[in-house]
Amino acid sequence: MAAMTEDCSVCGTRFEMQFRYQMEEKNGGFAFYCTQACHEKSLHGSQEGGVICDACNKHFVLELVSQVVRVKGQKHYACGEACRGQLLAEAGGARLSAFLGAAAPTGRAPIGGADESAPSVQSAAIPNTPAPVSIAPARAPEVTPIVSMPAQRKIDCPRKLAIFNHKGGTGKTTTSVSIAAGLAARGLRVLLVDTDSQGNVGVSFGIKAEKSLYHVLVMGMKPEAAAVNVRPNLDVIISNETLAAAELYLAGRQNRDRVLRDRLAGAAERYDVMVLDCSPSLSLMNQNALVATDGIVVPVACDFLSLVGVRQVVKTVKNVNALLHHPVKIHGVLPTFYEKRARICRDAVETMKEHFGSRVFPPIRAVTKVKEAPAQGRTIFEYAPDSYAAHDYQRVVDLLIDGPSAVLPQADEMDDDAHASVA
Repeated sequence: MAAMTEDCSVCGTRFEMQFRYQMEEKNGGFAFYCTQACHEKSLHGSQEGGVICDACNKHFVLELVSQVVRVKGQKHYACGEACRGQLLAEAGGARLSAFLGAAAPTGRAPIGGADESAPSVQSAAIPNTPAPVSIAPARAPEVTPIVSMPAQRKIDCPRKLAIFNHKGGTGKTTTSVSIAAGLAARGLRVLLVDTDSQGNVGVSFGIKAEKSLYHVLVMGMKPEAAAVNVRPNLDVIISNETLAAAELYLAGRQNRDRVLRDRLAGAAERYDVMVLDCSPSLSLMNQNALVATDGIVVPVACDFLSLVGVRQVVKTVKNVNALLHHPVKIHGVLPTFYEKRARICRDAVETMKEHFGSRVFPPIRAVTKVKEAPAQGRTIFEYAPDSYAAHDYQRVVDLLIDGPSAVLPQADEMDDDAHASVA
């Protein structure tokens, strides 16, 4: 994973953060120090001219005219071109999608078709200063244009969907990647958010990004600015080890279990579905993920211990509903690592059906190709489109979009020899 890089708030040097002292919450924002010497200068008050960026809340030294923006008579500060562009887009209520379309066409049409132009602004009152040029917020590199889809396409699944289970090793990340890729292939605009500090979603797509979920949660960055386009209709916000520091940030805030929901709220209009890949733990981050979603899919490995773990999932969902006052439901239970010839797998699926009824999805059969695909940075649909797992995940995607009307044969009704050469 790419290291977190920032500009020193004292000397302006670009550096990679390695130590805790190099980031400090200050004056309602954050200050960064490349060395212990710069940190000491800040402590002794020798740093002058420091202001807070009105876009990302970062503390920086004011040096350029372009870092001062006047909007409707009020002075605002932007630490860089991306934040300046964000302020220009937000002033007057302009949607970020419309601003991007006007400034730098990317093939993504403004949602809703509204004619929204960037607001009129003026630079700080400094003599001989030319009028500022609107600059679009920086996007992640190698962005593939996304085809615009209807703003409200009817689908059966929740528009904010978490892939969640307390137990590890149940195939959560594989399920998140496969469902997100499958929905995108069906023409839906999808945002996949990795809320696990292990960062396996980025690894599965073979991508590295400078911005991560940490920047969205802690720095207040817009989700669109942190998202990386990996496939047509599919954007990803990665995570890495810095997410552990984000949990410390969440712990000290009011309404700490609703921060992620508030940060992602602005992106809801741009996407038909948001999929959140959760970590296998009882963490504050997972509480945020559940509060940010409308429903969850629970991958359950076909073994006894995983069945026991489902009880904890049900208990957690009840607590979210009762204690956090957020209506979230179990949209589906997905059996994974299914082997037809293993009695424990058949018994596990039957037990799930006894407890969850029609909410049990067709099982995902255990194949080696699922483990090989992430090493190639490809989804199962790309790496082994004729494999058992590809067909199984495709049926799950069809069920999520079309509901019970989708044709979904059960695993025990399928011919296991049909794809023996590619399993």
